[in-house]
Amino acid sequence: MRFATKQIHAGVEPDPTTGAILTPIYQTTTFVQESVDNYLSKGYSYSRSGNPTVQALETKLAELEGGAVCATFSTGMAAIHAVLLAFLNAGDHAIVSDVAYGGTYRLCTKIFTRFGVEFTFADTSDDDDVRKSIRDNTRLILTETPANPTLKLTDIAAVSEIAKDKGIPHAIDNTFLTPYYQRPVELGADLVIHSTTKYIDGHNATVGGAVISRSAELGEKVSFVQNASGTIMSPHVAWLTLQGCKTLTVRMDAQCANAMAIAKFLETHPKVEKVCYPGLPSHPQHELASRQATGYGAMVWFEVDGGVAAGKKIMDSLELWTLAENLGAVESLVTHPVTMTHADVEEAERKRVGITDGLVRLSVGMEDVDDLIDDLNQALDKA
Repeated sequence: MRFATKQIHAGVEPDPTTGAILTPIYQTTTFVQESVDNYLSKGYSYSRSGNPTVQALETKLAELEGGAVCATFSTGMAAIHAVLLAFLNAGDHAIVSDVAYGGTYRLCTKIFTRFGVEFTFADTSDDDDVRKSIRDNTRLILTETPANPTLKLTDIAAVSEIAKDKGIPHAIDNTFLTPYYQRPVELGADLVIHSTTKYIDGHNATVGGAVISRSAELGEKVSFVQNASGTIMSPHVAWLTLQGCKTLTVRMDAQCANAMAIAKFLETHPKVEKVCYPGLPSHPQHELASRQATGYGAMVWFEVDGGVAAGKKIMDSLELWTLAENLGAVESLVTHPVTMTHADVEEAERKRVGITDGLVRLSVGMEDVDDLIDDLNQALDKA
């Protein structure tokens, strides 16, 4: 099946009892067993360890990413947490993209370092920086591409080859582009992580996460953490996410087209000093974006003349764009990363990796693009 067909049908069968076309919500704690000898004969015992509704979503996401298995979680951060727990022990070292979601940075520096795990936040857009960051005790490479919020890219195939040569798992946070636009497993990655909260759900309705593994062996390590830690996705969230998946291609194509139009508008506006969008030829890694993905996504950022004060004025003056922390949904959102998503990253570290105080991040939705541009234009006029 091609992708658009898989997003609707993969992992889903009509209910055998009633013929219901939608997977039922198996809102149950436990599953009755036929006998002691036939324990798990139907595949389920307790919803922390497995649930039919959740399993349907996990099967779908594994097929969409081209992986062997998938484990879903209560949030995207729970998914990141599971990967770190699955592959890192006290005294181990991991390489993480120097630009990453603020929650990932916080988890590494404020939690895992307390238990003797070391991290190098490397410029994973530079293969040489990745190579020289590898130590004898490096056990994981975690990259985010495009990175949140600067949209810096990592060459997935190149870093995966480096990781493979050293026998180190390479995990990719693929939240921004989804398997529709970017297929990390096909480019050599071992694990693919999603905040399903974002584009997979697409409707600002749920929080969730997923880890898709290249092999069953890797997947067993992640699933062990999923069950042992109990950071599972609920059946109701899985059901809602199954419905969101069905329109992924339509939503992303519409949002990507809107993002391109908005990026071009901002690039020509006299009050805008800088615009970053991988689909623009002005993006320093435009060639890589075109080579390793089939779409550029719907995230844009810009800075305006007047710095932080002007940027805040714009965000406060927008009427159609909503000031909020999520991304990837059908509603267009505007975020100030320094105040919101990356507030826990130290100022010096933010500046080192290019997260400036005046950076305005846009998550472009599915509204009429002319309405979105008109709203940006009136807010820019007030700056």
